[in-house]
Amino acid sequence: MPHPTDGYEDDDLDDLPPPRPVHYAEQALLGALLLHPHRLAEIGVLNAEHFDNYAHGILFAAIRTVPAPDPEQHLTDPAWLNTVLDSARPEAPGLTASYLHTLIQVCPWPKHAAAYARMIRADHARRTLGAHAEGLALAATDATLPNPAATTLAQADALARFLEDLAGQFAPHPGSLPRTPLLPEPPRDAGEEALDEEQFLLASATAHPAELKEMRWLLPEDFALPLHAGLWQCLTALTHRDDPVDPVTVMWEAQHRGLLNANIAPTDLMSLTSTPVGSPEYWGEKVIQRALLARAHAVATRITAYTDDPANTPHQLITGSRRALADLHALRTRWKYASTPAPTTSPARTRASAPARAGPPRTTAPSASRISR
Repeated sequence: MPHPTDGYEDDDLDDLPPPRPVHYAEQALLGALLLHPHRLAEIGVLNAEHFDNYAHGILFAAIRTVPAPDPEQHLTDPAWLNTVLDSARPEAPGLTASYLHTLIQVCPWPKHAAAYARMIRADHARRTLGAHAEGLALAATDATLPNPAATTLAQADALARFLEDLAGQFAPHPGSLPRTPLLPEPPRDAGEEALDEEQFLLASATAHPAELKEMRWLLPEDFALPLHAGLWQCLTALTHRDDPVDPVTVMWEAQHRGLLNANIAPTDLMSLTSTPVGSPEYWGEKVIQRALLARAHAVATRITAYTDDPANTPHQLITGSRRALADLHALRTRWKYASTPAPTTSPARTRASAPARAGPPRTTAPSASRISR
């Protein structure tokens, strides 16, 4: 219920944005329940927090809490309406008796209460999914976290569980993919620290090329700078062919891959691979973690675009968001492989040879011919 200060009656102020469609669905449902309280049993699972308007949620909670009146008496006696209003006012003091009568008047068909409730649940699902995407984006960009990758993936898991829960609430239908036009993915972090980590990786990999064969979890698209991605391809190609690897051979391979141009001289490329610091695995894990966080942020941005588009149905939101998370899962699998220590192998246990069984006691001495053999 994100709008505790929303007005409860329409006004003519031109500077206020028009209410969103769910506002009228909430009014229609509340009007139906105020007029026919017994329809509360027809609307399915619905809670006060599903309402976008805070006061509407409080009023719904009061309707559900106050015992239903006698149907015949309710047609002529407003006592139940007054009891509901008294129950809601401590939490929503702006509610008035006239607004309750307005809700009743604006309800088109009380028998459509279940349909109005479905609309409210759908809009609540969209808003909640947007909140999950916002949490994922914040985790992926928070540099103060002690373990940003773990925190970000925990947010992604929470989002996936929410989508799983939604899938059980809303039936699928044809045309389930969102048609929302998506903006290009946000640019990767190309700050000094990120570029230094990539350069240290390239230099250490040039100095220790044998270790690259164990780093298949790192791909060119994990790099923030395209030039660094191209040099990584040069290194992996040389290693795959068992060719000599050093700054000069890497530069020569880069020439064939079109990395040299007017702005990048051979000495520039060789300097990128000539100052090794640490091990390739260490810097590779740094690079893939940055790629993981960047991908999580891109996924959050895509899901936010889906939730900001009111044309998307709940099932379209579910399908589009699941596909976005699948892109993150593929990179997550590689990151997990990179960051998980290799299991220590213990020597195979050998079974101790069983002692030879004693044979039957000899009754005769062995023959001379057997001794001489």
